[in-house]
Amino acid sequence: MGKGGSLSEGLVRKIVLSYTYVAVWIFLSFTVIVYNKYILDRKLYGWPFPISLTLLHMSFCSALAFLLVNVLKVVEPVAMSRELYLSSVVPIGALYALSLWLSNSAYIYLSVSFIQMLKALMPVAVYSIGVLLKRETFKSQTMMNMVSISLGVGVAAYGEAKFDGWGVALQLGAVAFEATRLVLIQILLTSKGIQLNPITSLYYVAPCCLVFLLVPWVFVEYPVLAEASSFRPDLVVFGTNSLCAFALNLAVFLLVGKTSALTMNVAGVVKDWLLIAFSWSVIKDTVTPVNLFGYGLAFLGVGYYNHSKLQGLKAKEAQKKAAAQAGEGEALRLLEQSEGDGSMGEKRDNQA
Repeated sequence: MGKGGSLSEGLVRKIVLSYTYVAVWIFLSFTVIVYNKYILDRKLYGWPFPISLTLLHMSFCSALAFLLVNVLKVVEPVAMSRELYLSSVVPIGALYALSLWLSNSAYIYLSVSFIQMLKALMPVAVYSIGVLLKRETFKSQTMMNMVSISLGVGVAAYGEAKFDGWGVALQLGAVAFEATRLVLIQILLTSKGIQLNPITSLYYVAPCCLVFLLVPWVFVEYPVLAEASSFRPDLVVFGTNSLCAFALNLAVFLLVGKTSALTMNVAGVVKDWLLIAFSWSVIKDTVTPVNLFGYGLAFLGVGYYNHSKLQGLKAKEAQKKAAAQAGEGEALRLLEQSEGDGSMGEKRDNQA
């Protein structure tokens, strides 16, 4: 009874922790998205410099990660050669920089609600790039599901009251770069047995991302900022925004590490609906019935895709258990056979 009770308590604890990770990630993601929109939107705080904002975030993340790893010794750095860093971490950092730059830029042109609808294309991008890079197997049924998601997003875009082609292009580019980054993490890091915890992930990736962002910043935003010398950034606004961004980056790696990428996808759907409701009710963004109908179609497609992935994971787990049980049975049979051979040998010795 005690053993069963302890197993039950362990299971409950695991469930509670999983839901806590999900809730923290949803809250921080929600906060950062709304906060970034507030800072970048010309009608709100009015500081439309997405590269500078992302640079600020990465500088803050790099400094804190360095402090936690090298000064406070909270975690140990991963043993990584220069060649491995250049071939594996640098491409991921470059893609992350591009994804953050373009996604933050989209907030200048599009509403929060419409951006969340466009983000529903993430499974489509991840699957398509996975097939191209031979990390996913092409399946007609899955591709039809991807088409249904794309159709739903297309309907939502058709019904958008404040459609902006440039803003849509920026957000689609961000989705493409982020999807490529997620696939490359599997190819360049996970497949090589490199496991990074939330802090070491930022320790290695954030400085690389910072360097890549400096290049466009020098040519695109620095000249404009140099002319607007009268602007004095609010330390409270930018400080708390950077802190939220750091906490979100930790939460992303923590959620995926402690649960799974599938859990994050499902939690992302919940977060998107909350943001759409917030955008409509508080920010007063226009959300049309066609918007909702199109996103509803995409939502069903994403839900079915997540369900299919879950069933696939369960099938793999069942196969592993069956294989383990078969291995144990074979080992037991061999053990019994060896014991039988041993007893026969003893009989022969006694008879001799």
